[in-house]
Amino acid sequence: MSTPAPPPPFRDPARPLDARIDDLLARLTPDEKVAFLHQYQPPVARLGLETFRTGTEALHGVAWHGPATVFPQAIGLAASWSPDLVRAVGAAVGDEVRVFHQKDPAGVGLNVWAPVVNPLRDPRWGRNEEGYAEDPWLTGVIATAYGHGLAGDHPTYLKTAPTLKHFLAYNNETDRCTTSSNLPPRVLHDYELPAFRVPIEAGAAVAVMPSYNLVNGRPAHLSPLINDVLRPWTTDELLVVSDAYAPANLFGLQQYLPDGPTAYAAALKAGVDSFTQDGTDATATIERLTTALDRGLITAADLDTAVRRALAIRFRLGEFDDLDPYAALEPELVNCPAHRRLAQEAARQAIVLLKHDEQVLPLDTSTRVAVVGPLAGTLTEDWYAGTLPYQVTALDGLRERLGQVEYCEGVDRITLRIAGSSSYLRVGADAVLRTGTDAGEFDLFDWGGDAWALRSVRNGQHLTATDDGELVADQPGPNGWEVKQTFRLVQSSNTVLIQHLHSGRYLQVDSDGAVGLADDGTAFELDVVIDGAATAAELAARADVAIVVAGNHPLVNGRETEDRETLDLPPAQDRLIRQVHAANPRTVLVLSSSYPYAIGWAQQHLPAILWSAHGGQEYGHALADVLLGDHDPAGRLTQTWYHSAADLPGLLDYDIIATDATYLYYRGTPLYPFGHGLSYTTFAYGDLRLSTPSTPADGEVRVTFTVTNTGDRPGTELAQLYTRQQRSRVKQPLRQLRAFRRVTLEPSETVEVELTVTAADLGFWDVTRDRRCVETARHSIMVGRSSTDLRLTATLDVRGDQIPPRTLTHLAATSFDDYCAMTMTTATRDRGDAVISLEPEAWLAFDDIDLEPTHYQARAANRSNRPATITLRLDDPLHGELLSTLQVPPTEELVEIVGKLAPVTGVHTLYAVFSAADVVLEELRQSR
Repeated sequence: MSTPAPPPPFRDPARPLDARIDDLLARLTPDEKVAFLHQYQPPVARLGLETFRTGTEALHGVAWHGPATVFPQAIGLAASWSPDLVRAVGAAVGDEVRVFHQKDPAGVGLNVWAPVVNPLRDPRWGRNEEGYAEDPWLTGVIATAYGHGLAGDHPTYLKTAPTLKHFLAYNNETDRCTTSSNLPPRVLHDYELPAFRVPIEAGAAVAVMPSYNLVNGRPAHLSPLINDVLRPWTTDELLVVSDAYAPANLFGLQQYLPDGPTAYAAALKAGVDSFTQDGTDATATIERLTTALDRGLITAADLDTAVRRALAIRFRLGEFDDLDPYAALEPELVNCPAHRRLAQEAARQAIVLLKHDEQVLPLDTSTRVAVVGPLAGTLTEDWYAGTLPYQVTALDGLRERLGQVEYCEGVDRITLRIAGSSSYLRVGADAVLRTGTDAGEFDLFDWGGDAWALRSVRNGQHLTATDDGELVADQPGPNGWEVKQTFRLVQSSNTVLIQHLHSGRYLQVDSDGAVGLADDGTAFELDVVIDGAATAAELAARADVAIVVAGNHPLVNGRETEDRETLDLPPAQDRLIRQVHAANPRTVLVLSSSYPYAIGWAQQHLPAILWSAHGGQEYGHALADVLLGDHDPAGRLTQTWYHSAADLPGLLDYDIIATDATYLYYRGTPLYPFGHGLSYTTFAYGDLRLSTPSTPADGEVRVTFTVTNTGDRPGTELAQLYTRQQRSRVKQPLRQLRAFRRVTLEPSETVEVELTVTAADLGFWDVTRDRRCVETARHSIMVGRSSTDLRLTATLDVRGDQIPPRTLTHLAATSFDDYCAMTMTTATRDRGDAVISLEPEAWLAFDDIDLEPTHYQARAANRSNRPATITLRLDDPLHGELLSTLQVPPTEELVEIVGKLAPVTGVHTLYAVFSAADVVLEELRQSR
């Protein structure tokens, strides 16, 4: 009897992981290796390898694969400020991914594309709901929790392979593939990178996805930071997967490289291991990489490096072993009772009480309530949500608890008559939009940004345009990647034109009465049959309390591919709130939205306001729990809410330090500050103590204080600790979150809270030495309820560095301390940053330069067609003493230019002043 052949070494779990990868890598042919660089890695039958794909969306539930537990949006999960809860949600989502994978191994991969760790710098960003916080440290803490949940607790095997999105500096959808996010070094190192570093160092993420945009003029998919910064943060292999269709942008939309093979080779060498391009069709990717190999743009070793990283993830997912502990999870886990309870708890902890006056809340079960608003009776799914297995709306939750509740959506019902005729738009029995003498009625939903949706009263379905331009009412609401159910109402005296937003064309009625889309529209007279706000006001007047449930539709006016222009509520919703309040002063506003709104009028006039992100399938139960006081409002804001978009810098200006952006630097008074959230009770803080009054740069200090519930009901408080460096060589944050602790207290109960501040965390990026630095300085230690409601303060002296003056030995242009009309650009196509002037008389300031008469060299370029100069001045860009003038001839590439400083000594601020736009400077260097 023959003895079965032993399994190959790569299938032996007793061997070291590196040895197993080496063995499998050696067995693959060059063609197989190239094929493994596509998102859909093909099977290799002779080795028993199955298909493997990267990319299952799992941001707050399993997306795009049918009904699954839908948890609150990511921004809502973060509003809980509860890493334990977020980790539990991640674990539940990971379990459900595994179940879907068991059903369809080829279609549902175990490499999940979550969490998103882009700090929420600007609330107008269309993908705001995907992130966690405007603070990078808090973003990292929440992402680490979610990632650990997704990855599982096994010491050897991953439940799923979490992927951080999107590296780097990605907060705009407007022209996202062609705009450059320009990051001075401190913004890069102190704001953007930390959110990625925390989960990678913690092992909570094993992959990263670069972003669509450019960073300092270079496509993010080609960033040297991938290999130079990201990968050294972990000893494990870090897989880098491209964003969808981004590889072709390198030689397409971005025109950064001349052709596909060159672009793919550059991405591979920059650290991209998996190309997400052309869906399941790997043909073009294989051709481009094969050509790059034939042309010598990449080597076999480059292929091996990338394939090795992909194989490492597959091994860690247990694909090649019989010991995978997650291989047999029960199918019943999807939307199981435990996950439903967790969804309710997550939704409950995500609710933030923004305002609470006049003791309108909590509601009594005998309270007569009117529930109104376009979001009161429905739940919505965002692009990365799973399919809701069921819906518990705000109306459902309150009716379940209160019994009879009066309700209306509060939207106008209208008719549309062809101007000057007796013919109306109407929906037929076949759902097709046509004209007739019988007036068709439509409910009109205002989602902001001049985007309206029309729902046919006849069949309850939303109007949409088919691919061939036919108008039909057969959709439940706005949906899909390309939303085709929204319209703009273009007013013209007493008529309106109806523009289909997706196509940009107008509704037109032809001579036969057929309705279609055309470049020129038909004018309609819009008549309001039922005034939605007036109807809601009538219900409110009969109630003890009116609850208005308003907010956004997550696929309209603020979503992937579309930023918001303002922070305003949709005008029709604003009118609804005002009229309901006029009818009943005891009006509670409940906002359900993907982002902050500017609701100054509501804050001034309404007695109570609550906010949460879209809360998933259990939202209604969670809301009722909070409104009726079964649970204290536990959520806190992770983003500043501003009075107006006028309080924000330009959407594309990523320099939060220079523009005083985010809670870190914002000097105004926000509508609601970062960390804000009220309780039904009150709390007092006291007895702040530090374990030491001073600490070295490598030390730490324990901060203790007490929190007391001074109210008459149990409550949950989130104690927050912030620091501020009082003196510094550089502009420092006004306050910065360092730690927090959630406590739940009975009336009159006091608890002592202990938090730790590590001195190393108080450092910042020192541009003069290109490294982190902890300065010798005094710091304020501040404790309180939010970033602006700080109840206790102490001081801590940190013994660190004194940053010395610098010289012209080597002065990188990017090491500036201040600037005017300058931005970042590439030094060379492959590596390095430089600065470029945007207009004449732009300047850079370099503080604390120890100057002496010397010859120096500048690396500069002039991308205009006229000669230009760079002048060096002392202490003032306009009137300072002239030290030197450099003539910069027109040239695309950086060239060496020699100059000589006028006699000068001492420590000064050196200004480099640019005579024209498009002048580039990489460095100044003392000549030898």
